[in-house]
Amino acid sequence: MLVKLLDALVRNAGWLKWVLLAAMVALVIADLLIPTGYDRFVWESWGGFGALFGALACLTLIALAKGLGFGLVYREKDYYKDELVAYQALDDSSENRADTQRNP
Repeated sequence: MLVKLLDALVRNAGWLKWVLLAAMVALVIADLLIPTGYDRFVWESWGGFGALFGALACLTLIALAKGLGFGLVYREKDYYKDELVAYQALDDSSENRADTQRNP
């Protein structure tokens, strides 16, 4: 059942994207038109502030995660090449010993 639901969502991804964007725009317009009345700070009373703040916070977290990933996690393609040389030599010598033991 869940697989069918996910498959339907994937097949209708374009339509779903536009529906969700329309819902977000409607919520921002509602925020502009309907005063809340319980704001603690001045900027909370600005229309659309919550949506803008949330979007900027999300983009900031994504940029921070990408920066940490590139700085700490990602490595060059041949990063481990120098470390594997010693192990490859051991592997080659063990293959040679196995060949000599099989064919004396």
